[in-house]
Amino acid sequence: MNKTFKYNKLSKDDAVLLLVDHQAGLISLVQDFSPNEFKNNVLALTACGKYFKLPTILTTSFEEGPNGPLVPEIKAMFPDAPYVARPGNINAWDNEDFVNAVKKTGRKQLIIAGVVTEVCVAFPALSAIEEGYEVFVVTDASGTFNEVTRDAAWMRMQAAGVQLMSWFGVACELHRDWRNDIEGLGTLFSNHLPNYRNLMTSYFAITKK
Repeated sequence: MNKTFKYNKLSKDDAVLLLVDHQAGLISLVQDFSPNEFKNNVLALTACGKYFKLPTILTTSFEEGPNGPLVPEIKAMFPDAPYVARPGNINAWDNEDFVNAVKKTGRKQLIIAGVVTEVCVAFPALSAIEEGYEVFVVTDASGTFNEVTRDAAWMRMQAAGVQLMSWFGVACELHRDWRNDIEGLGTLFSNHLPNYRNLMTSYFAITKK
């Protein structure tokens, strides 16, 4: 038994979702996932935030420039979420409004995803770790130029104590137990994982007889 390790599970009562710079221009830089796959992963994570009723904070950087506006589907899913349009700060954590929005939630577990991984994700993740937050970076909803730069960013964050997860792993850890709800989460998975629809089709065939 490893007595030095404590498994702090993600909690829907202590987690906040931070979506950083998923902007129309910046997303065109993402090459470590195909465009359709990446957008699907981002929207799946966004749907998880809504399903688990997580406080969610949206932020963009220099959106009137080439970075472009926030992906509209994200804004549509969280029309009332705090929205911080940073005028120039590259690191979201350097923006007082963003940090204040995080602190206002009173939560200590930060689920972060963004574009690009080694900058818009890594910089605030490292800054938040320094301030004592638990940070969980969603690897498949964060994208960058290639696998070399991505892996370097992952290693840098992991060395500082950031936990790397997939959106599916985040959803399952937040959910904890299928008895909490089958059809709701199953539908979310089916909407974003084509193969999962087969599981739910089989489930419904058995249970709806």
